Amino acid sequence: MDVQYFNLKQEVETVREDCLRPTEKWGRSTQIWIGSLLIVMAWGLYCYIHQLSHGLGVTAMRNYVSWGLYISTFVFFIGISHSGTLVSAILRITKQEWRRPITRSAELLTFVSLLFGGIMPIIDLGRPDRLANLVIFGRIQSPLMWDIISICTYLVGSTIFLFLPMIPDMALCRDRLTVVDSRFKRFKKWLYTKMSLGWKGTKSQWHRLEKSMTIMTIVIIPVAVTVHTVVSYIFAMTLRPGWNSTVFGPYFVAGALYSGSAGVILGMAAFRKLYHLEKYITPRHFDLIGRIALTLTLIYAYLNLNEYWIPAYKMATAEGHLLSDLFYGSYAKAFWICQFGTVLLPIVIMSFPKGRSVTLLTITCIIIVLGAWVKRYLIVVPTLLHPFMPIQEVPGTWSSYFPNYVEFSVTAACLAGIFFVITIFSKLFPMMAVWEVEEGIVIEHDKKVALELRKKREEAESKYNGEQVKTSIEPIKEPVIIG
Repeated sequence: MDVQYFNLKQEVETVREDCLRPTEKWGRSTQIWIGSLLIVMAWGLYCYIHQLSHGLGVTAMRNYVSWGLYISTFVFFIGISHSGTLVSAILRITKQEWRRPITRSAELLTFVSLLFGGIMPIIDLGRPDRLANLVIFGRIQSPLMWDIISICTYLVGSTIFLFLPMIPDMALCRDRLTVVDSRFKRFKKWLYTKMSLGWKGTKSQWHRLEKSMTIMTIVIIPVAVTVHTVVSYIFAMTLRPGWNSTVFGPYFVAGALYSGSAGVILGMAAFRKLYHLEKYITPRHFDLIGRIALTLTLIYAYLNLNEYWIPAYKMATAEGHLLSDLFYGSYAKAFWICQFGTVLLPIVIMSFPKGRSVTLLTITCIIIVLGAWVKRYLIVVPTLLHPFMPIQEVPGTWSSYFPNYVEFSVTAACLAGIFFVITIFSKLFPMMAVWEVEEGIVIEHDKKVALELRKKREEAESKYNGEQVKTSIEPIKEPVIIG
């Protein structure tokens, strides 16, 4: 037992070293990566200032397509934010032990995608200085107000949901950072001390933490479902052909979970490779999360079929023009590539065990994420190009739309911002919940000890019963009569 306890202690210490190693030094490759992201963000900021100074006329958007790349990306980012709800909340509430090494990366992806997703509608405004009017003069009857309320609620909830499991790890970082010989290390020491909230690991603190996390787990799931349902209402509450659909709520939620699960897998693959976490994020994790992604893709394919098959069967006049453009018009290539290449093909690949291997599943999820973004674009732009009243007597550029360099640059800056926040986070804080992984190791150790004790007890009982049987069947010797 002493040897087992020593091995357990050594294994726990190994987990701590592996998790905290990326936070101890910033390599040259990390500095180059951060510098590249800052360049992209700086160029995007310059383009946004140009847009702010000269108006939305510098973009490709016009009166007909007033929502373009910005709003498509907004819906995409909000969809990716369901990753934390899927992996961390749902798997936590169902007590899936294999979730432990991947919860933090999923929760972080939720936070950053919500943060920059919330920025996209502000970028889309021609007069962002009037944003306060949405609060001062906003009408609760407007789906836009519902959207603001739900996203802000989800962002606050996701921030708390990310922060709570970090408290014990912040105390661990605080206690292990003993050499404070530079300004940056003094900053880290101060940061860890503040974020640990005086954590000492007492029984009462653990009890309060577990209770708080349970409450947030229960609360965050319906909030997440509400958010993407409300995002769909921005479209579905209008009378435009292509958006006037009762299935948009569950359709958007399923699409969000479908793309969010792919985002989680990409995060797992990236951190596993970059920070050498192969011992903790194993092929089994990819197989299990791949099965979840397969299930969600099947649900999304079913709702996709309903979204297009029903109006296509009726081919009402207004819907007919839009569907004709999608099926065999100017957007046909993108539409059919999305349907077959990013929905049906991933289903076929992930249906086989080899398709859920680390490499193949990662490639499949890259395809899914790209397809999810293109699909949001197809939901927004073609519908705006097919209003009830035909487009007429306007410049030719108004009857078509393709994003220009300003929109691409600003969107790329937001994407670079997501990678920048994730990179800085991963270099300051452990990317696995150390205490949760340790807890999983202790549970597995206790199971092994219990099995060994049970095996020894059964062997002892078997040996004792065998001796009893042997004694009971020994022949009785006849008495010897003397004389």
